[in-house]
Amino acid sequence: MPSDITYASYLDLDRLLAAQHPLSDAHDEMLFVIVHQASELWLKLCLHELEAARAQIVADDLRPAFKMLSRVARAQGQLIASWDVLSTMTPHDYSLVRPHLGQSSGFQSAQYRLMEFVLGGRNPDMVTMHEATPDVAEGLRKELARPSLYDEAARLLSRRGFDIAQHAMERDLSAPWQHEPTLEAAWAKIYRTPDQHWDLYELAEKLVDLEYHFQRWRFGHLKTVERIIGFKRGTGGSAGVPYLAKVLEQVFFPELLSVRTAL
Repeated sequence: MPSDITYASYLDLDRLLAAQHPLSDAHDEMLFVIVHQASELWLKLCLHELEAARAQIVADDLRPAFKMLSRVARAQGQLIASWDVLSTMTPHDYSLVRPHLGQSSGFQSAQYRLMEFVLGGRNPDMVTMHEATPDVAEGLRKELARPSLYDEAARLLSRRGFDIAQHAMERDLSAPWQHEPTLEAAWAKIYRTPDQHWDLYELAEKLVDLEYHFQRWRFGHLKTVERIIGFKRGTGGSAGVPYLAKVLEQVFFPELLSVRTAL
């Protein structure tokens, strides 16, 4: 074991703490930078855990996946809490920072988009804004060619003997998942007899946790933007609050929500 490792060197703190470069004299720009940088670090952890959890689902080894998915939900809690910190920025505070942001926008976060893709919220058009960074665009396209976390959950149910429609197993992976009645019926059976399918029952609830926390993160984003800039257009050309409100209507795991009405 190296004897010269220190806390600072192990965490590469010299580079980490030197990575904040405010472009204005506005006091609150440091807050703005750090909140977004920290969010990117939490997203990196979420992706690390989600990709490992997906591999465990493919292997039908769910117990390690449960720990990973629980960790993602806790990390999402940190992402949600970050909006509470950012919301201390007033409209005047932000007005001093915004002119220095150019066309940059959280809408351009490649890690956020990748997390959406992994969960199943897929739209190939969203890759376009990343074409200026070929490696990033290629990574997003590779994810679109892979089964999402939810695709793999559906395939697992099929392997376990549940009657999932074949067209759902052979669907266009780059498109968002469309509600599938046979999958809802499978989840309904699992929810009605959890003692017979306990690990799948727990998987369902872990996925619901992910959806729940992701929607809370989106809602926190919406309310923070609304509080700071009202209904102005966002940087980077997004519609701001109206866009964020529309995104709230999108779901990753539709059958896990609709099955609650069916039970």
